[in-house]
Amino acid sequence: MGLCIIGVDVGGTFTDLVLMDEDGAPRVAKVPSTPDNQAFGVLAAIAETGAALADVAGIVHGTTVTTNALLERKIARVGLITTRGFRDVLELGRRTRPQPYGMKGQFVPLIPRELRVEVDERIDAEGEVLVPLDTDDMRTACAYLLEQGCEALVIHFLHAYRNPVHENHAAEIAAEIWPNGFITRGHAILSEYREYERGVTAAVNASVQPILHRYVGRLTEELASRGYDRDLLVMQGNGGTVAAELVPDHAVNTVMSGPASGVMAAAHTGARAGHRNLLTYDMGGTSCDVGVIRDAIPQVSSELELEYAMPIHVPMVDVHTIGAGGGSIAWIDDAGMLQVGPESAGAVPGPICYGRGGGRPTITDANLALGRLNPDTLLAVESPVTLDLVRAALEDHVGGPLGLDADGAAAAILRVANARMAGALRMVSLARGHDPRDFALFAFGGAGPLHAVALARELGIPKVLIPARPGITNAIGCVVADLRHDYVNTVNVPVDALDMGEVRAIVEEQMREGRSIIEHEGVAVEGLHYVHDADMQFLGQSHILTVPIPGPGVNRDELRTLFETAYRDRFAVDLPEIRPVLVNLHTAVIGRRPQADIAALAAGGEEAGPAPAARRAWFDGGWRETRICRRATLAAGAVIDGPAVIEQMDTTIVIEPGCTAEIDAIGNLMVTVGEGG
Repeated sequence: MGLCIIGVDVGGTFTDLVLMDEDGAPRVAKVPSTPDNQAFGVLAAIAETGAALADVAGIVHGTTVTTNALLERKIARVGLITTRGFRDVLELGRRTRPQPYGMKGQFVPLIPRELRVEVDERIDAEGEVLVPLDTDDMRTACAYLLEQGCEALVIHFLHAYRNPVHENHAAEIAAEIWPNGFITRGHAILSEYREYERGVTAAVNASVQPILHRYVGRLTEELASRGYDRDLLVMQGNGGTVAAELVPDHAVNTVMSGPASGVMAAAHTGARAGHRNLLTYDMGGTSCDVGVIRDAIPQVSSELELEYAMPIHVPMVDVHTIGAGGGSIAWIDDAGMLQVGPESAGAVPGPICYGRGGGRPTITDANLALGRLNPDTLLAVESPVTLDLVRAALEDHVGGPLGLDADGAAAAILRVANARMAGALRMVSLARGHDPRDFALFAFGGAGPLHAVALARELGIPKVLIPARPGITNAIGCVVADLRHDYVNTVNVPVDALDMGEVRAIVEEQMREGRSIIEHEGVAVEGLHYVHDADMQFLGQSHILTVPIPGPGVNRDELRTLFETAYRDRFAVDLPEIRPVLVNLHTAVIGRRPQADIAALAAGGEEAGPAPAARRAWFDGGWRETRICRRATLAAGAVIDGPAVIEQMDTTIVIEPGCTAEIDAIGNLMVTVGEGG
């Protein structure tokens, strides 16, 4: 075997891996995730491929370590040192409410008040020093936070984005006292105005930095002990990768790492297949992630709010997540209404049919009961249960309270789940001014192809694109992702008053810093690519629009025209009497990695095996005799008319009645969505 590349993605339920070997067909693995230590799941997946780590040229890893830590609040104890008078910025936040109606609801800031300390210092909005940093205050504050058991430190001073001299000096003082390197300077994570968002983003970084540092350290040590001595790259939420040795410093950038890898794979695969505008739909075992790709470029946003009062203002692939995965539990609420999710059975105990002790019905159990999943393979587990037991649980937990039999209960679960997922797709399309009919639906994840065609029909989407390996698409995204580093600097000056030389200098410095980091990482790249954007608004407005700009050479008239055009396209109005303002400048520096041949994923890798010619499966309207196919037996050009079920190692695909599927030249399944049959 020649040198190979491994992409591995850790999800809430399964850890997926793809190994791309230059001398042969790819190998894939899917093993249960190990939530207590994700490294064990990664190592188990590598072992399942039989690969010798000495023959692996590179490993790219998508992880949920930071996201899960934040959502579960299993974070490090963090202290904050800030400008006197601004201790409560993280708690005051913005004029929003946890609940859309009424005044109820509360939130707990990441850093409690007793661990937020003030020191004397002040820089104004122009970057001028008003009050010098009191170094004795700084040392006293550090000593106090260490006495309180803090593991990580945030230094967050007012207007440090304009002039970071005090934050840098404070960090030097802290480094003399602090026992580790977990010191976050707010401006180094986000050099942007708005002290609340900058402070929360820095707090997020500090709260997960020790956790990610330990995890990456354990994984690299385990890999090294098994003979791996090359690059370990970690997926970031912006869709790019970064060397493992650098990733803990900007740990916040790995939030949404898993969803980002899937979107990158979708963009790459869709472009190869001739579909550059996609709605992405990733349904795994725990959650469902949806996003938008326009002209083969994933939409990136700096406006993520992971939960109420947790805005994370670093660039991330723009995905919307809901708790609807194959393991999502169906339950009856106090009003007697059927709900599906957000609670998930996860990997352990999992759905009832997994035979790991799960006793509450899930979406997977409903699909099995309705003939959409193969009982011979799904029930072939270490501690098998019977189909009758699954159906009995559906009837007991869902059917009984609703007056339905097992078939009706399972059908109701699918209907409610599909309604929730269709709503998520509307959120990223119709709610943002996109017509779903102008897109193809790119369906992946272990459970996505089970529901994709029904969702496309619900939304009027004409085509569904299902890649060769839907269940490991996130891992494939790790293989095809480039290195990427994003930078932002606040300007906040009306366009008419801009110093264009300063604009050029800011953008060129962003480019230089990105080049320097990529060179330091030492990862092989084929070239560098730069993406430049500007956050702009009309004077007096509070919300901004992000517009692409050509680069450091942009002139004043171009800025004005680009913004006015974007504003007109978004709001269908011209405001010539109001001056535009340049708020922030963004640059993404992308190191293009050598690309793997994803067409090889369609060849080999699993036994074709015989498939039953047909079985009964449920669709809207009742049970239908349904054709069953093995995807490995379908060559390019093969056509399958619905109703049909197509089975493969990593997923099952349901082709609804009235729809037609065809295998394209690189192994994708393209479904033309017709009227119900």
